[in-house]
Amino acid sequence: MNTSEFRRRGKEMVDYVANYMEGIEGRQVYPDVEPGYLRPLIPDSAPQEPDTFEDIINDIEKIIMPGAASPACTELETVMMDWLGKMLELPEAFLTEKAGEGGGVIQGSASEATLVALLAARTKAIHRLQAASPELTQAAIMEKLVAYSSDQAHSSVERAGLIGGVKLKAIPSDGNFAMRASALREALESDRAAGLIPFFVVATLGTTTCCSFDNLLEVGPICNKEDMWLHVDAAYAGSAFICPEFRHLLNGVEFADSFNFNPHKWLLVNFDCSAMWVKKRSDLTGAFRLDPTYLKHSHQDSGKLKPAFNIFLTDGPFHVLFQHWQIPLGRRFRSLKMWFVFRMYGVKGLQAYIRKHVQLSHEFESLVLQDPRFEICAEVTLGLVCFRLKGSNKVNEALLQRINSAKKIHLVPCHLRDKFVLRFAICSRTVESAHVQRAWEHIKELAADVLRAEKE
Repeated sequence: MNTSEFRRRGKEMVDYVANYMEGIEGRQVYPDVEPGYLRPLIPDSAPQEPDTFEDIINDIEKIIMPGAASPACTELETVMMDWLGKMLELPEAFLTEKAGEGGGVIQGSASEATLVALLAARTKAIHRLQAASPELTQAAIMEKLVAYSSDQAHSSVERAGLIGGVKLKAIPSDGNFAMRASALREALESDRAAGLIPFFVVATLGTTTCCSFDNLLEVGPICNKEDMWLHVDAAYAGSAFICPEFRHLLNGVEFADSFNFNPHKWLLVNFDCSAMWVKKRSDLTGAFRLDPTYLKHSHQDSGKLKPAFNIFLTDGPFHVLFQHWQIPLGRRFRSLKMWFVFRMYGVKGLQAYIRKHVQLSHEFESLVLQDPRFEICAEVTLGLVCFRLKGSNKVNEALLQRINSAKKIHLVPCHLRDKFVLRFAICSRTVESAHVQRAWEHIKELAADVLRAEKE
């Protein structure tokens, strides 16, 4: 959608909202539709080609409004999470439509998803241990619980451990900045010998520092064997897995108990929208379920649910109360923007968007490699290029300071081992090759200034 069409469609949407407000007294307070009404009305997978804007708007009135905000809010979410799960070729255990034990939910961020997974895993571990040894108190178990992640994991993983009140240990990554089985196994053996209880592992696919990938095919079987919850965090990289050529990076997800990535990072869905799937939704509801009187309703035990405050709904042969799948009680209608994006672009359009960014990152990588003053610091897999001037950290810090002070482009650094590294991320919807070329010329000019100043 170009800016001209955006202006036109924006005005149409204002008219739609205004017309709704003018006619709101003629609408029913409570919907006529029964829980489970929505899924049969829409396809079971995302369109390959884009739909028209007119068709989507017409479907709002025909499909969404009869159940707005409930049960449409939750029912559309279950379908959109299945659409996205199929785009990623997730195992069927994670999909809602199969009426199995799993399903998907939209969290606010990957940080929330990691915390939710950790708290669910903690509750599950405590219940299991107390069932085997009733004399154990929760406090006695808590002080021995230990979780693990790569030393390259995002700081939000450490924060989840702090909030969850459990020890979190960093597993040293290998030469490719990936967590491997040998290092994890060594930590487990040491901690078990010390009387600790390993219960939770976070594997990262596409680390923030350099977009490295923990080895799921190695780590996953260990987690399953040791009865540890495996959470897979692919916050940035997960969007790329809709492309067949990148799907292998998700191999091993079948071993996971939960998986999460952020469509708001690289799949054109506005913040906030973090997609999380679990194999057993009862693991979440077992940790978060509370049923005060003001949230109870007549359909609660019937398999059908009435809306409570227009947010807690149902789908299909079992009921889904997303209030028990997350930390907040209230929630936004986030699946609606997923529905718009998936239909406006189609799967092929979203794949083309990802591929273009990856191509541009490799274009930037080739420019860096042609300049003997610079070096590439990590494998370029998706849309991130880690690079630096050959030489000291001090000179690279000076270069970054000049780049960001000039305010033409913005780079965020990281440390890879003992090296201060610059990160060039392709992330704008409108980025083109000309922008990459211009950015590189700008970086080269500033690099020359820095190196000149160092010699003086």
